[in-house]
Order: sequence, then structure tokens, then C-alpha cells
Amino acid sequence: MAKARVAYVCNDCGAEHGKWQGQCSACSAWNTLTRITLGPAKTVAPSTGYSGTAPAVQILGEVESTDSERIATGFGEFDRVLGGGLVPGSVVLIGGDPGAGKSTLLLQVTTALAAGGEVLYVSGEESLQQLAMRARRLELPVDRLRVASETRAEEIAALIERHRPMIVVLDSIQVMQLGSVDSVPGSITQVRECAGFFTRLAKQTQTVVILVGHVTKEGSLAGPKVLEHMIDCFVMLDSPEGSRFRTLRGLKNRFGAVNELGVFAMTDRGLREVSNPSAIFLQRPDALSPGSVATVTWEGTRPLLVELQALVDAVQGGYPRRVAVGLDAQRLAMHLAVLHRHCGISLADQDVFANVVGGVRIGETGSDLALILAVLSSFRSRVLPRDLIVFGEIGLTGEVRGVANGQERLREAMKHGFRRAIVPRGNRPKPALADMDVRAVSTLNEAIDVLNEG
Repeated sequence: MAKARVAYVCNDCGAEHGKWQGQCSACSAWNTLTRITLGPAKTVAPSTGYSGTAPAVQILGEVESTDSERIATGFGEFDRVLGGGLVPGSVVLIGGDPGAGKSTLLLQVTTALAAGGEVLYVSGEESLQQLAMRARRLELPVDRLRVASETRAEEIAALIERHRPMIVVLDSIQVMQLGSVDSVPGSITQVRECAGFFTRLAKQTQTVVILVGHVTKEGSLAGPKVLEHMIDCFVMLDSPEGSRFRTLRGLKNRFGAVNELGVFAMTDRGLREVSNPSAIFLQRPDALSPGSVATVTWEGTRPLLVELQALVDAVQGGYPRRVAVGLDAQRLAMHLAVLHRHCGISLADQDVFANVVGGVRIGETGSDLALILAVLSSFRSRVLPRDLIVFGEIGLTGEVRGVANGQERLREAMKHGFRRAIVPRGNRPKPALADMDVRAVSTLNEAIDVLNEG
């Protein structure tokens, strides 16, 4: 009879090693190997893949394509991130820091959806008494939602077969376990196999499966990277430290746009939608200071107005510091080099700090021009006009390049009272806007000249 063997699996990449070592030879991470015991090889049924169907070759034009009606969650911001709602047969993975509000959001969603159909909430970490206490504290309806406390995947599949719910929530995937897998819950192997098991089950039964995922101390999703590949939609709930606002961002979506952003506010009655997030992130003081400028970033399918702040101060000793919060620090250093090379403005003896107000993180390049003008505003101790909006990408040769959806950005700024704008020449509105003075520039020097004019 075959004997059980011991293996060491990397928690970051899932690579398997025959003996323990301090550094993973596959991903070079330190102290990430976990000891697991593998049982003898077992005979398994032929795999049908994650789609849950037997392999067959067909002509693409002969494949029946049906648009399934999406299931609205009752939260417009959640539906926006999902691409319009939940798709039957899909698998959604939601991650976030402890205390961000993942379980609270899903409990609010499932209690509302239970009024119109069968919904099953499976808790593997909290007891049913704890779920009931939270639901009553949030004043949620508790008379229709089916709940269960279970971690065995086979038992959960039996519950799904018996009750045929349209939506199943598994909180969380890291505590689920398959009896046929000889490893502890939360290990790389268990997480991967459990996720594959429930993905196949979702496709076969046309049930929406929502998985809750843990995050590591670095802020990334815990478990193997293949977990993100096999599911249909991956969203992350972020909770900026010290803020009551939560941002839900779509990082992968097979049924909608990625990088879509939803904004919620945490209250004593759970999460509440913020229908106009631009008004929240633009709560600027009456007396502005140097280094503040407003910009329009594009998040998924809508514009979002945010405030950029910069602080330039003389170096007190040592090397100058370049710190960016909510922005790419490497792009900040690159723009300062462009400012020196093409505009003759050197900040080599200055510390430069940049921040996006409200805890928002900007990943696109449309905020480049606003960042540089905020830095110059602080460096020269000059307050920029309150009704000025700035956006545009800066190239290494000092040119200001156009960005996508320029007209929509300008219209969003006009709704919030902005009457002046500095934009790339490629985003100049045609025809001209009657209620906004738009100055189109093609180089960084031209943008600085516009500021010097007034």
C-alpha cells in the first residue's frame, strides 16, 4: 500500500518542495513554506473542467448564446461594480481587510434577495447566533434567509441540491475543506480544490456562488493565484484607515468593466450607498492653501472628481524624499525629472509629498498634469483657483497627451461648479463649452504659462 508523504508548499505561489527551506525557489519569497501531509494517490473521476461540462468540439457559430437576466442586489453601487448585477451560474469572489464590512454587505444583500427567492448563507467562521445578532443589530429582515454553519464542501453541495437556492454565500473559502484532499483547511491545495469544486457546481446548477476571501498582511488575496483565474468576478472592499467610507473595486469581471468603483459609507445600520462620491471626495475647505488642485479620474465607466494635494519643503538633511499616497511614487519621481529637464525647475533640494484626499487610489495617467501643477503650486506658495479642474497625461518629452473620455470628464466637472479647465489639446471640446473656460495645452510649459497668466 502506498504511504503518505510530507511536502512543503509555498503560501504565496503554491510551489511544492520536497524539504523545508527558508526561501521558495519558485517565487523567491522568504518563510512561506508550510508543511502538509499528502495521502496516497486516489483514483478520481475524469475532470470536466471548471465549466462543469464534458469536453466537446463545436463550431462557434452553432453554440447557443443566451443572455441571462441579471439579478439585482438592491445596491446600485454593488450592481455597478458587478457590471449590472449577479449573473446566474457565475462565481464572485469578494476580498478585503478584516473589519472592512464584507460579511455585513453580503448579509444586507442576501436578506433583501431572500424576499424574492431562495438564498443560502453558509458561515464557516461565525456561528449562527452571531449572524442573527448582527442581522438584528442592523435591523434586517430575518424571516426568509436560510443560513447554515458548515465547512465541509460535500455537505454544502448536498444543501444546495436539496434547497436549490439561486444565490449561495460561502464565508469564507479559506475555511472550506474537501474530504478527498489530504491537507488542512486554508492550505494552498484545499483552497484551490474547494474553489474548483464550487465553480463546477455553480456552472452545473446555474447558482450564483459568492466566495468571501481573506487577504494577507500585504493586502493581497490569500491563497493560490489560480483562485483569481478560475472565478468569474473578483472585487475588493477597501477600508482606508480612520475613514468611515468603503470603496468596492472590480479587479476582474467577465461580465462587465474592470476597475469599476463603488462607494459606501459605514453606519450603525450597516453599509449605505454613496450615490455621488465626487461630492464626498471634494469637500474642500473655504480657504484653500497652496498645493491643492482638483482633477477628474476615470473609474470603470464613470468620472470621479478628487482633490490632489502636494507639499514641497526644503530638505532638512540627507537625501530628498519622494512620497506618494494614493498615487504611483515612481511616476511622481519621473514627472519631477520631466519638470527639471524640459521646464528648468529643479526640486533636487526639496522634499516632495503628494496625496489623494479621501483615501482614493488613482491608477490611471490622467492625473499627471494635476499632480505637477499641485507640486508647483506648493513650491511657489501660490493658491490655484477653486473653480479650476485639471487633467492630462505627461510624457517624458514634456508633452501633454490626451486621455480617454475627455468630454465626459468636463461635463462632470461642470455639474460640480467648475468653470475653468486646463486640458490636453486632444481633449479640447468641439464645440466650445459656453459655461466653462477651457484652455487646451500641448506641452507642460504651456500649462505653466496658463497658470502664470492668472
